Amino acid sequence: MNACHLRGAATLPAKLRTTAALALAAAAFSPAPAPASPPVATATTATAATPAPPEAATTQRVQAIAQRLADEFAARCPLAEPGDEAALNQCRQALYADDSALRAQLTGASPEARVLWGRQRDPQARLKETSLTQFAPDVLTNMYLPLFMFNGEHRVEWVADEKMYRIRLRTAFRNRLQPGLFPYPFWHDAEKWAMYQGANEVLLWWQPEKSRITAAQFTVHGTMPALAKNPVLPAPTNFDGRWMWADAQGRTQPKMTLFDGLFAADNPHLAKLDGAYRQFALRLREGQCDSCHVPDNPHKSKRLVLLQTPAHAAAEIERVIKSLRIDRMPLDETGIEAPLDKHLKQALLDDGAAFAKLVEAAKAWEARSRSAAAKPAAGGQRPGGIR
Repeated sequence: MNACHLRGAATLPAKLRTTAALALAAAAFSPAPAPASPPVATATTATAATPAPPEAATTQRVQAIAQRLADEFAARCPLAEPGDEAALNQCRQALYADDSALRAQLTGASPEARVLWGRQRDPQARLKETSLTQFAPDVLTNMYLPLFMFNGEHRVEWVADEKMYRIRLRTAFRNRLQPGLFPYPFWHDAEKWAMYQGANEVLLWWQPEKSRITAAQFTVHGTMPALAKNPVLPAPTNFDGRWMWADAQGRTQPKMTLFDGLFAADNPHLAKLDGAYRQFALRLREGQCDSCHVPDNPHKSKRLVLLQTPAHAAAEIERVIKSLRIDRMPLDETGIEAPLDKHLKQALLDDGAAFAKLVEAAKAWEARSRSAAAKPAAGGQRPGGIR
């Protein structure tokens, strides 16, 4: 019996899926108009059959938040050549920074906040009906949202069915980056790869009850055309089933997910951290976790958690340990908790704890380094890697 806790999924034949997906993305590339007009904040009007929107003060607050976010995206992640790695890294560093407006809105008052991420396949589908991936804010700001470019054009809507505000940001996708600059091979699924390339808006869902962004999506169904008319490209490499691989020079890819991309090169914990991750990854394979917590979502979980790379695992290690301790993972194919063999469980907990301790130590060193660097070089560039 498979020790997964996700449900089975069916796929279309590869040739049919690729043809349909590329056609979908091509249709999404409508000509970009002249320079964007100033952002216009709007809200849907409630009816007697739907919940009324929050009071005017809340709407004004969200409009102000949307404006700050749009300004940050436009300034730090502007339209550039879709294969420009320097522009990508500038965006990554800005969105991941401690003073990022985006990070503040993703975290809110909870340091353990998670945000849902994924494509909007059906604009009519409720979020609760949509398969999305759970990310820590670090992962979304460092590896996913920087793949998009912005010009500041945005709209705000109150969506009564969700009881949330939806911030629409006009966008375009960096589809010419080297394969190792994507967090995993998006082209493992032709439809997903096509929708990333065809994205014309990023949607941020702001929940009044939690006073923060709780979900984000990219869509080809937006009300604004894509910022650029970049041609839809085929998969940059063949996907052979591996989420990590070695390139022609023998370097591990995707490099975006490695610790030397997440932390500064002089972080003293890097070497031990890499070894601890490898040991923990070995335990995950022994527990069959790598057959579930992967991007193709083989068992069709509505709320997927990814563990297939160092960066993804580092972001989720505390939640993994907590779930293991109370036997909430793994589950079998029927969705029933199926506790691990006690020896394997203990090995996972021990190696997971060692990994978690080093992750926290590396993060603490980075925080001290940033704090020290900010004093003599206020307003200057942060030293080290993308953090």
